[in-house]
Amino acid sequence: MCNLYSNTTAQEAMRRLFAPVPLVDRLGNLPPQPEIYPDQRAPILRADESGRALVMARWGLPTPPVYLTGRKTDRGVTNLRNLRSAHWRRWLGTAHRCLVPFDAFAEPKAGGGNAWFRLVEGRAGFFAGIHVPRWTSVRKLKDGETTDDLYGFLTTEPNATVRPIHAKAMPVILTEPQEWDRWLSAPWAEAAALQRPLAEGLLAVVET
Repeated sequence: MCNLYSNTTAQEAMRRLFAPVPLVDRLGNLPPQPEIYPDQRAPILRADESGRALVMARWGLPTPPVYLTGRKTDRGVTNLRNLRSAHWRRWLGTAHRCLVPFDAFAEPKAGGGNAWFRLVEGRAGFFAGIHVPRWTSVRKLKDGETTDDLYGFLTTEPNATVRPIHAKAMPVILTEPQEWDRWLSAPWAEAAALQRPLAEGLLAVVET
């Protein structure tokens, strides 16, 4: 499961991907993020009262309560696969779907270290994400309760490029404008079909 990715794409480049559809940028002056880990803040693209907006959110969705028994903190769930769970079903509508920009993601190698994967030929891509705004929880004991906009993204079976490194899963990656629109606005029965491995030939190992 992916617990490390990077996003170094400039904000203007992200906005151009959706032109002429207006995209409100609420990121401020965002520096490149070559390493994004769970519980860190990173950009997502979601629908809001202004249309579509780029905003910052904290990586890690609310953990199902059954896994929090006896725990004082909820560190969050980064990757989602079993969308039949009642815990996740309440957030599968268009109001909670988002796109997570990335330019590479890492999977741990059996012998240690990471393998990094990147889309070929400079293609733009997004993870298919879910976001939960204004969620109150204790992420870290030292911080106490905090209220955060949270996000995570879907995983699926690995394709032939990822499988030799990580045989269990890969992120759901969307590379075409019609896929981005479908994920953000289609009924769930249609959007759910996007939870599938990326087509072969679109992903390459760039660093091991």
